[in-house]
Amino acid sequence: MDPFILAAIQEAETGLSEGGVPIGSVVVHSGQIVGRGHNRRVQSGSAILHAEMDALERTGRRPAAFYRECTLYTTLSPCSMCSGAIVLYKIPRVVIGENQSFLGEEKWLADHGVQLEVMQDIRCIELMREFMQKHPQLWAEDIGE
Repeated sequence: MDPFILAAIQEAETGLSEGGVPIGSVVVHSGQIVGRGHNRRVQSGSAILHAEMDALERTGRRPAAFYRECTLYTTLSPCSMCSGAIVLYKIPRVVIGENQSFLGEEKWLADHGVQLEVMQDIRCIELMREFMQKHPQLWAEDIGE
């Protein structure tokens, strides 16, 4: 098991335990996690704190060249907002836990030169499916529906 997707799953589980949406993300540079995050929209009353945004925020202010050497791991396919941040900071590689529950902007990311790897991890799939069944309104709010 990839330790970085496992760390993202742990972040997703933390978010769920806090009453939030179970999506997690980590930013990796030179084989080390430099930023961890999970969806905190509910917990923080935020419009934008998706897991990827939280992980980038917690990575901190870095030179642009730093992000060009990172890989972002996320438990769910990135939405348009998070994909925009990935392209803005020129993060070259994104590893996605699953895209069956939600297919984000993968084509757009690939069109912008981002290398994508989709794992279809069963834990990521089950975490999201269970959440979507139990909290359909919160899920719809999170993706802007």
